[in-house]
Amino acid sequence: MRYFIYFSYRGTHYHGWQIQPNNITVQEVLQDALSKIVREKVDMTGAGRTDTGVHASCMVAHFDLSVPMEDPDRMVQKLNSILPADIAVDKICPVASNAHARFDAKSRTYKYYVTERKNVFSSDFSARILGKGLNYDLMNEAAKVLFDYIDFTSFSKVHTDTKTNNCKIMRAEWQKEGDFWVFTIQADRFLRNMVRAVVGTLFEVGRGKMTIDQFRQVIESKDRCKAGTSAPAEGLFLVDIEY
Repeated sequence: MRYFIYFSYRGTHYHGWQIQPNNITVQEVLQDALSKIVREKVDMTGAGRTDTGVHASCMVAHFDLSVPMEDPDRMVQKLNSILPADIAVDKICPVASNAHARFDAKSRTYKYYVTERKNVFSSDFSARILGKGLNYDLMNEAAKVLFDYIDFTSFSKVHTDTKTNNCKIMRAEWQKEGDFWVFTIQADRFLRNMVRAVVGTLFEVGRGKMTIDQFRQVIESKDRCKAGTSAPAEGLFLVDIEY
């Protein structure tokens, strides 16, 4: 029996979602907790993978059980009772045997939070920009350029195992939300480190160090070295996955 599990996590103390040797990850902790409860080894497949320190307010994974779950809501309660405080399960639901958390997703949405003042309550959940700040109007103009392209090699981590660097971006804009400036970006898929690389390059535009035409040239170069430094991980959240 296959299930989708919806959950959230604070990524501060984890080396991303996907299991890796010698580092603690969200996938490892969540799989181990479920395996202990159902008393069988459980392997999960996530809708994507987040980098070290990146958060998720909505993440989805699928897993299979040899025996159908009697009460998914009760399972959610049991999981939350043994999971650490920085991982929370929202719901578990049965799905078709061929349903796939990653390949069936139609879009993912990320938000990146920026603050221009020191805030002790948000330091782990936003990037603080010092100095004169950023020109967000200019950054929004640059963000519109993203819609003109599908190949985002310039914003991808190098030497990945992806077969293509093509992505269809559906939304990319900066908006003011209270004390924060928030960049929302939605696409059918994202490359490794892509959102942080895009944001870091937009920072260059916002600081007046890169023109919009130069931002376009960065994309067309298909060269990661031409783009800006990746923005800090703590400001990034995976917020939605659509099926």
